[in-house]
Amino acid sequence: MTAFSKADILLPKNAEMEKWAVVACDQYTSEPEYWAETESISKGSPSALNLILPEVYLEDKDVDERIGRIHASMKEYLENGVFEEHKNCLVYLERTQSDGYVRAGLVGKIDLEQYDYRKGSKSQVRATEATVVERIPPRIRIRNGAPIELPHIMILIDDPEGTVVEQVGANAGSFAKLYDFKLMQGGGSIKGMLVSDECADKALEALEALGDLDSFNKRYGLSEKSPLVYAMGDGNHSLATAKEFYEQLKKAHPGEDLSGHPARYALVEIVNLHSPALRFEAIHRIVTDTDPAALKAALTDMLALSDEPSEQKIQIVENGVRTDKYIGKPLSKLAVGSLQQALDKLLPGIGGKIDYIHGEEVVERLSRAEGSVGFLLPDMGKEELFPTVIVDGALPRKTFSMGHAADKRYYVEARKIEG
Repeated sequence: MTAFSKADILLPKNAEMEKWAVVACDQYTSEPEYWAETESISKGSPSALNLILPEVYLEDKDVDERIGRIHASMKEYLENGVFEEHKNCLVYLERTQSDGYVRAGLVGKIDLEQYDYRKGSKSQVRATEATVVERIPPRIRIRNGAPIELPHIMILIDDPEGTVVEQVGANAGSFAKLYDFKLMQGGGSIKGMLVSDECADKALEALEALGDLDSFNKRYGLSEKSPLVYAMGDGNHSLATAKEFYEQLKKAHPGEDLSGHPARYALVEIVNLHSPALRFEAIHRIVTDTDPAALKAALTDMLALSDEPSEQKIQIVENGVRTDKYIGKPLSKLAVGSLQQALDKLLPGIGGKIDYIHGEEVVERLSRAEGSVGFLLPDMGKEELFPTVIVDGALPRKTFSMGHAADKRYYVEARKIEG
């Protein structure tokens, strides 16, 4: 069976949706003013803001009080009839991004028994980037005692023929509309529809076909023993938190059958990797407080950097000036993987702090500071994602980004997770 299925989905009944939906909690972490404005916009109305913890506040002294208020708001919303529950269904949504592109998706639940975020995993659902386990415990504190969950998890499927999401979308005109509104703070707009049972069943059948092992191996020219069907796009640490919470629940109830417990699942959106709205952008590196000459020499030795063209190319940036270099001894299938592994090995000895940067011009500007050197990386082709994760396992952290902060998932749907 496919790991994705229908879910009992909660949606606000009479809320002002423009005030209800807020962007993923891990965005704008260096911009408290964004979240202050979000609070101002939604004040006095039922809002998903009252049910999440923006990570900009994660290190604040009152974080425990914030978590307590979140749990209280969840219970209040459930008791006061803020939500309406749509049983055993899928939601088809169309998100018009800030750039005008429309991203279609399906909201349902994913089986955490079929998800393993560890590198080398052969599960149906896999992480695409390294999971930082230190980021999980703070999120567990929020999920522990929470009666509901709200997802900002986006999972990608490799469906070049458009047999799943696109086929559902072709029938969307006959679906009951659930919501249609503009998203706050430049997030574009979103509309959601209740998928008919017939279309939902066909979508799940198509997902099972994508997971057929013979077809899978033929598609990628491999001889794997288990297929990768669902690759994490956004929200990997949120899904990892749901997984860890469920595993802790099982340990706390030895011998009990928790196979039907709602915490076994997590609410997610699946999106076709081939959607024109999905654009992968490179995440570049800047190393500060280092000895640039020593770092370049060590990298040259470890990666056999030269001017001789090869498959893996990086650009080294000093004082705003770019220099092309090619990797002769790759450590990974991708240039970003080779560079990241080398930096991880070298920086503890040479010294320096690494940061991850969106935008080439930012790297050029930062590279002008004394003791700094930047590294520009090529964009990763979408077609490389599944084959690379299948062969290499989870990619290095901060390998790619899918769009800007305003285009990340907004919280709309929710689901009960208490037994």
